[in-house]
Amino acid sequence: MELTLQNYLNQLIHNPTLIIISMLTLGVILVNGWTDAPNAIATCVSTRSIRPKKAIVMAAIFNFLGVFIMTFISSTVAETIYNIVNFGDNAYEALVALCAGLFAIVTWAIFAWYFGIPTSESHALIAGISGAAIAVQKGISGINFYEWKKVIYGLIISTVLGFCLGFLINKMIEKICRHMDRRKTIPFFKKTQVSGGALVAFMHGAQDGQKFMGIFLMALALSNGITETQIFEIPIWLMILCSATMTIGTSIGGYKIIKTVGMDMVKLEPYQGTAADLAGACCMLLSSLFGIPVSTTHTKTTAIMGVGASRGLNRVDWNIVKNMVLAWIFTFPGCGLLGYVVTLIFMKIF
Repeated sequence: MELTLQNYLNQLIHNPTLIIISMLTLGVILVNGWTDAPNAIATCVSTRSIRPKKAIVMAAIFNFLGVFIMTFISSTVAETIYNIVNFGDNAYEALVALCAGLFAIVTWAIFAWYFGIPTSESHALIAGISGAAIAVQKGISGINFYEWKKVIYGLIISTVLGFCLGFLINKMIEKICRHMDRRKTIPFFKKTQVSGGALVAFMHGAQDGQKFMGIFLMALALSNGITETQIFEIPIWLMILCSATMTIGTSIGGYKIIKTVGMDMVKLEPYQGTAADLAGACCMLLSSLFGIPVSTTHTKTTAIMGVGASRGLNRVDWNIVKNMVLAWIFTFPGCGLLGYVVTLIFMKIF
């Protein structure tokens, strides 16, 4: 299947189904940029290192660069997502199921955003399409458990490693700077906070941009009647389209989530925000290079928890943490069930 831009535009003219699936896919990417990307800049906003509007513009730019540049280095995350489910041999039913899964993901994400809950769009994506695959295949044969193992690895990396790195990097910074005049270090760390926020936004684009490009490729294949798993080379026009859509979503803003993650959970100073950003970015870079899909939300928030815990467990608002953890726990079964039910409904309607 040719993946040139001209070929894609020609297909849009003659294939109304492709228009619908493209709009749904881009809608999921838009919502991701809107609800998930704010996690990248939550800390630098909370420490007043940068104003919210400027931070959102910065995040939008570096999300774009992350999608575009990192895909040239490694596209293994996109391949993992592309291969994680099997919708069966009936291309039409598979396309309906994918539409239902994407609809469920958007619904779940908007619900979470409305209540200011920083859920993982990555895990909602995986859960939604997995639930849809189970519905259309009438069983777990639609799940590729080899690829799903990478999701479990990602959960471990984004929670355990994120927390531990946040804890250790913050301790290291405190040790290095313990004899320095705090009034002189604050301007330095405010600058590093901005750089750290940009780095996390870049890695968010690298991780989540590839996930959604994998879904876009799946949609293109199914709309052309191709149901067998294949590995595609990601074309440049698709990188630009997905990164630009995510950028628009980010520019809309996510002030509720910024407040929950960066202001309510832990009260941070600029050097602590720097530690959290470095920890989160390191985890996401490592995961991207090995093709492991991780959640920006999980990685960043657990890194913040680690930073707060390094100063004492009482520095963390554990009620906020409890609510977020419950949201994470319910994302897989909740969004998966939603994807399953919506698929059954769509199959009867269409």
